[in-house]
Amino acid sequence: MSNQLTRRKFLKTAAVGAVGVAVFPQFLTSCKQNKSQETDDGIIRLGFIGLGQQAMFLLNGFIGIPDVQVVAGCDVYGIKRERFLQRVNKHYADTQSEVAVEVYENYKDLIARQDIDAVVIATPDHWHAFIAMEACKAKKNVYLEKPLTFTIKEGQMLKKAVRDNGVILAVGSQQRSDPNFQHAVKMVQEGKIGKIERVNAYVGAPPTPYDLPEEPVPADLNWPLWLGPSEYVHYNSQLNPPISLDPEQNEQFWGAWRWYKELGGGFTTDWGAHMFDIAQWGLGMDGNGPVEIIPAGYEDTQYLTYKYANGVVMTEEPFNEEKTKGVKFWGDKGWIEVSRGHFKASDDSLLPPVAEKTEGAYETKIPHQVNFIESIKNNTDPVVPVEIGHSSCTVCTLGNIAYDLGRPVKWDPAAEKFVDDPEADANRLFNKTYSEGYIL
Repeated sequence: MSNQLTRRKFLKTAAVGAVGVAVFPQFLTSCKQNKSQETDDGIIRLGFIGLGQQAMFLLNGFIGIPDVQVVAGCDVYGIKRERFLQRVNKHYADTQSEVAVEVYENYKDLIARQDIDAVVIATPDHWHAFIAMEACKAKKNVYLEKPLTFTIKEGQMLKKAVRDNGVILAVGSQQRSDPNFQHAVKMVQEGKIGKIERVNAYVGAPPTPYDLPEEPVPADLNWPLWLGPSEYVHYNSQLNPPISLDPEQNEQFWGAWRWYKELGGGFTTDWGAHMFDIAQWGLGMDGNGPVEIIPAGYEDTQYLTYKYANGVVMTEEPFNEEKTKGVKFWGDKGWIEVSRGHFKASDDSLLPPVAEKTEGAYETKIPHQVNFIESIKNNTDPVVPVEIGHSSCTVCTLGNIAYDLGRPVKWDPAAEKFVDDPEADANRLFNKTYSEGYIL
């Protein structure tokens, strides 16, 4: 039984932004702050840090939200700064708005601006914690792309930075603002398929060592600054996809840094931050997590396996022949599988209402972004606050740690520490060594 769905087409952006809040208010917590984040003139001024393909999708959404002005952008690649400047200036010219827009090579220059209320961070993962924590200290609100951080230790530090500085941080896990996924979680948590016994969350393979051939660095790309805190790897255009402005040609593929363990977490974090996140949500494990992680290939374990204290087992395992990236919840009274634009269930009564069809890339749908802006204005936590982003990211990272060690690891999700790790080899992967001059 199936129902092919896409995101609900919105009539008023503010109304759609409320979807993620209104459906499951019990999953949100009040942000413990004492003062309103509303600016004197009611305008939220945004700066973008990282101006690649994902940032362009986010720009398309944020720039059209009422009371939002995009005033600055930052990237280490000159041509991408120019593309951003052209697009933003064209938008404001077309809408007859007088907004001054500046671009920067170094994110520190953007964060130093007093007039910027929030930053949108869409850099490679190895930069997430450094930039987000500096933004927090500068009292900027943050929209941070998933996965939250590169290491578990970074996530712990970022959680503290957000709360210590009283800012809003929203994680770009936009599936939580999708009626499709919301309905699946609602059915699961209301017991409509009975007691959950197992979950398939298919995301894909772990990262591999970097092996791309070296290529000349473009003249307008600051490669040392692109690397930043990361260990050195030579340049290859797949890491930072080239574009052109005349003729216009945008990125033809996603940045390949995510597939290599020196710079990213492979599919385990790239798609795990989406699908493990939904599984955690459905299981009521936000802020919690598994107690044992077993890598694929260990003894007779076929798939990366997560065991929870309540007996539920989640495997990184396909649930259909197409190997759709998504989640399937198995209960003792039925099942539900959900992915982007797709919903199947063991009974028609579990299917969601048919949503109005919308066009365009999934990343361009904006309810999640509207929720961030409304969270700033109302001084409340967003749909995916830092604590949820951290617990979901930790699940992903634990999978890669188990893969790296080639054996099971035991985890205490409350204390956020490894258990029964006598040689401390798992603890050595709790954080990483940064390049010279970079300290969190």
